[in-house]
Amino acid sequence: MLEKIKETAQFIKNIIQDSPDFAIVLGSGLGKLQYEVEPIHVMEYHNIPNFPQTTVVGHGGKLIYGILEGRKVLMMSGRFHYYEGHSMETVTFPIRVFHLLGIKNVILSNASGGVNPAYKVADMVILKDHINMMPEHPLRGKNIEEFGPRFVDMSEPYNKKMIAAAEKVAAENTITIHQGVYVGLQGPTFETPAEYGMIKAIGGDMVGMSTVPEVIVARHMGMDVFCISIITDLGGPDIAFAVSHEEVLNAANKAMPNVITVVKGLVKTYH
Repeated sequence: MLEKIKETAQFIKNIIQDSPDFAIVLGSGLGKLQYEVEPIHVMEYHNIPNFPQTTVVGHGGKLIYGILEGRKVLMMSGRFHYYEGHSMETVTFPIRVFHLLGIKNVILSNASGGVNPAYKVADMVILKDHINMMPEHPLRGKNIEEFGPRFVDMSEPYNKKMIAAAEKVAAENTITIHQGVYVGLQGPTFETPAEYGMIKAIGGDMVGMSTVPEVIVARHMGMDVFCISIITDLGGPDIAFAVSHEEVLNAANKAMPNVITVVKGLVKTYH
């Protein structure tokens, strides 16, 4: 796997000839953010050696290198999930590649189900912490010392300075934004009412099927991480309405202008 990561990083490096300031990963329905980037190079996943392929509607399949708010960014339109049948090595493969490209800052996005009663559908939440309940850990197995230590400090999974910068952008644009704890589950089923209740009981504000493996691997390598989530449905023991992937994408669409404003502002102001 290490040789594959190095081969992929070298392939991308030969094309972009630069070290981007940020890597940005677009989650469910957040693909419109890619149109804010002035593209310099667009690489289809299937043309990149060893790169996984997306199988989920709402996830594109290309890597975009370009300029956003005057900063160099490498943007993933479409991510990989454990529930698709990928190994954790595959799910986190792009983050390893980003590290070898010299990228220090990662911005992630996702869609999640809210259990905090203060949240409404289409609200934005900045992740301040997470609870990992996925059945496989991305660092299980032999540790690769050149990436990071065997035992990883997770006392600050999400960078506090990046959170503060995003909060400032939201305030300046009168955008309501929350901070919350994200619980990562395997999926692909949406949660039952009782499961939503469990999420709340253990200290979660929202739940989703991505992000946590990428954050763990990014922190393993000392990268700074920021994540923004869109609340696309609400759940709990007393809430038992149907949820569909289409509804998730519709809620993400509704929140998109605010997500774009916050991410662009963060990219512009965080150094």
